[in-house]
Amino acid sequence: MIDSPAISWDAPDADHPARRAGQRSMATVAAGRKADWLALFAPDALIEDPVGPSMLDPEGKGHRGRAGIEAFWDGHFGVVSEFRFQVTDSFANGPCCANVASIAMTFNGGGTMTVDCVIIYTVDDEGLITSLRAHWDPDRALATMTRP
Repeated sequence: MIDSPAISWDAPDADHPARRAGQRSMATVAAGRKADWLALFAPDALIEDPVGPSMLDPEGKGHRGRAGIEAFWDGHFGVVSEFRFQVTDSFANGPCCANVASIAMTFNGGGTMTVDCVIIYTVDDEGLITSLRAHWDPDRALATMTRP
């Protein structure tokens, strides 16, 4: 388990490489540690957040490789001043772990939004993330948005 005040883990926590990679991902995002977060990914990794076409990825092709993943961070995490993760369930098997989570974000300037989601992490033999697939409904998340 990752020790981070920004992560509430109310889910199974048996040791598993993909579960630990997901926990490290959440902890580094919450701490704003971009370089540490990027280091968690395999060179050709793919992030789909959310899966499919959305305002964050109009073509729905995801963000591939370190350059694509770094651009994803810069374009989407840079506008958030605080992340809080609440994980209520976690299913780890094979090279994957699926976490049921709620992510509360406070934006620079004070607005907030909550994303209820299932995030699936897949890792390689070295424990690097090869795929991060976040399943969430953008319209549902936007409905939670508050403005300062």
